[in-house]
Amino acid sequence: MTSFHTQTATQTLELLHTELNGLSAAEVVNRQNLYGANELVQKKPKPAWLMFLLQFKDFMIIILMVAAIISGMVGEMTDAIIILIIVLLNAVIGFIQEYRAEKAIDALKKMSITTAKIKRGGAVLSLSSVELVPGDVVLLEAGNAIPADLRLLEAYNLRIDESALTGESVPVDKITDTLKTADIPLGDRFNLAYKGTLLTNGRGVGVVTATGMQTELGRIAQLLQGDEADTPLKKRMTVFGKNLTYIILFICVIIFVAGWLRGEDALKMLLISISLAVAAIPEALPALMTIALARGANRMAKKNALVRKLPSVETLGSVSYICSDKTGTLTQNKMKVVNTLSSSPALESTGLSPMLLTMALNHDVQAKAENDVQGDSTEVAIVEAAIQELGFEAFQNLEQRYPRVAELPFDSDRKCMTTVHQFGTQFLVLNKGATESLLPALNSAADQKKLEELSEEWAKQGQRVLAFAYKVIPELPQPFSYETVETEVHFAGVVGIIDPPREEVKVAIVECKAAGINPVMITGDHPSTAAAIAGEIGILQAGDQTLTGVTLAQLSEEAFLDQVENTTVYARVSPDQKLRIVKALQSKGHYTAMTGDGVNDAPSLKAANIGIAMGINGTDVSKEAAHMILLDDNFATIVKAVKEGRRIYDNIRKFIKYIMTCNSAELWTIFLAPLIGLPMPLLPIHILWINLVTDGLPGLALAGEKAEADIMKRKPRGINESIFADGLGYHIIWVGLLMAGVTLGVQAWSIKTGSTHWQTMVFTVLSLSQLGHALAVRGERSFLYQQGLFSNWPLLSAVFFTFLLQLAVVYVPFLNKIFRTQPLSWQELGICVGLAAVVFHAVELEKWVKLVWRKKAATAQL
Repeated sequence: MTSFHTQTATQTLELLHTELNGLSAAEVVNRQNLYGANELVQKKPKPAWLMFLLQFKDFMIIILMVAAIISGMVGEMTDAIIILIIVLLNAVIGFIQEYRAEKAIDALKKMSITTAKIKRGGAVLSLSSVELVPGDVVLLEAGNAIPADLRLLEAYNLRIDESALTGESVPVDKITDTLKTADIPLGDRFNLAYKGTLLTNGRGVGVVTATGMQTELGRIAQLLQGDEADTPLKKRMTVFGKNLTYIILFICVIIFVAGWLRGEDALKMLLISISLAVAAIPEALPALMTIALARGANRMAKKNALVRKLPSVETLGSVSYICSDKTGTLTQNKMKVVNTLSSSPALESTGLSPMLLTMALNHDVQAKAENDVQGDSTEVAIVEAAIQELGFEAFQNLEQRYPRVAELPFDSDRKCMTTVHQFGTQFLVLNKGATESLLPALNSAADQKKLEELSEEWAKQGQRVLAFAYKVIPELPQPFSYETVETEVHFAGVVGIIDPPREEVKVAIVECKAAGINPVMITGDHPSTAAAIAGEIGILQAGDQTLTGVTLAQLSEEAFLDQVENTTVYARVSPDQKLRIVKALQSKGHYTAMTGDGVNDAPSLKAANIGIAMGINGTDVSKEAAHMILLDDNFATIVKAVKEGRRIYDNIRKFIKYIMTCNSAELWTIFLAPLIGLPMPLLPIHILWINLVTDGLPGLALAGEKAEADIMKRKPRGINESIFADGLGYHIIWVGLLMAGVTLGVQAWSIKTGSTHWQTMVFTVLSLSQLGHALAVRGERSFLYQQGLFSNWPLLSAVFFTFLLQLAVVYVPFLNKIFRTQPLSWQELGICVGLAAVVFHAVELEKWVKLVWRKKAATAQL
């Protein structure tokens, strides 16, 4: 690819076989056939019907559909219908998410289509940007959106806002000079203009060097067409579903064979095995996940975090790196004067220093009110500082006291602006510009040295340094030019300007690090500016590295992977490098979040495990590519979202702990009874009742459990961490065995005492012990008395309602016939309740044992 920024204007025209008067009509037709339309092309989208059908390919969904078919075959139509409704609901939600995601490229296409004024055959035409071809000559004016990638041929005070593409926080001054270095970042190619950026000041002429997908914006569109990363929850649940299905089918086969060999009726054993298989598969799990994620999304929306893709709610709880853009995300995206130094005393008759006069008079902004100053962001910052010093009324009066009579406007070559004001019978000349521009004009070597030292010191702190100078002259020189006016001036002072960090960001960074999350700044800004801001807010600390885009481009993949975990600031990076950083972190085993607001952020937003776009300053493209949108553009909101994501994952684990423990109790009860010489303890209808009611209602209510106190003091979950980590698998086995033991114990005792109600007691003990377990698993590390019995009303209500339903099955006559139960005496019911309470207290005891172990482990580490 030709590096047009290293070519002269003449060489560029020759390479593109064009001239200043533009292309001929015939040549335009040839090039349109060769290059195509100047628009972004996306890969052929999947048809809606296929997108919907693909929602059913998930392994867990397939198993649930098989379970529904089996339920229908054995006559359990209610169970079959419920399962199918759950499956359909999940498919619809998944389809909506994917369909919305396809809009990302559409938003990019709409953004890129503009109207352009071009020269063709010597005539000036106004055409849609879609019709442009390489070699077209484009006329540029302030307010224009750049219609294609251009090599600038003429530039008069030309400034372009490239923040959406490069991340640069201030408009870039453009030139036509040839640049010597080929391998420099986009933001430093000052003689080029890019499709999709905005011309904020001046005018110019450029020749089209690339159109459509060959532009820098087109490269971003190509990056956007990559596949999104799977969510951690989806990965874990896929593994969980497969393993669970194999285990359940294996156990059910053993139960059938064992019963058949023991002499049980084969049909009866087949029905029990199938019922047990249907009951053991947690078909409510997808529904619970959907409910938990939807509730979480609703809570996050109230906290200014809008979730576009539902699984992202939980993904936030898994991230170990947040890669954040600087401008507008960590900073306010508003320039502010943070350092001032006045070098001259007040001018006679004014009572004001020359520096303050320059700040108040040398500008092109419109100040309609104290809080309504419009114009170039740098000038706005200077004027706002002057208004704060003077007061708005005094600021306005200055313009009347010292009217402007002449000026030399800012241009990118001089990097200086001069205004001349009536000063009694004399004239006051005020200069404002870059340090290197004003240094030669100062009339004092001491002032020159002072300005040079200050500029270097403040620049290291990430500040943009502007110098001020002045002189009083008796009359306007003739000719009135740069050479006659901007000479022999007095040093007035200097200001340091930055885009300041958001006040709440420092606290958010501390909270992120306490939660084991590493914040990383990725920006298109200058390295010194990026490092200064990162150091101030706590991202860049001792031992951390800073990489520039140029350095990153020179690193091999292996070398970069060695550095990526120690690098916390990236400056002057390109869009594909942002994507490279995200993928490198993912390859090192990290879940990554990427925040951003510009077009340049879109590919990495999509590729990250969770992309977070800014709602106020974000482009439509970044919002469409992201998984979540911050409505207040507040980095601190991410911390709240992380907490919500962790809470949701905890609650899903609690549901799995509850439902799988209950299911394992049913499996152990049916499996062990024949081995110890007891008759089959439950009927198929009992198993399906427990599955549908006792398991379901309390389990779903666990989705609303509040976060535990230490949730933001834990490290992020490892990428390979199983859903059964931290003792969950052991809990399912031993508590399931305990439930089965208590159940089989009451069965053996009832049969031995000659009770004819033994099966009803078995049914009741197993049901009620599961309700006690639901109350105990509310907290992973906290006891029920610490959480408060009434802190989760939906769960308490579900437990109480389920208890009443179980009593109805036992005591209502027509239900006795359906469920083949018998009314229990109050003494028998009391025994059932007492035995069920054993499970609750055992689980609470387990928490106490774990607490003791954790304290011993923490003491041993000290």
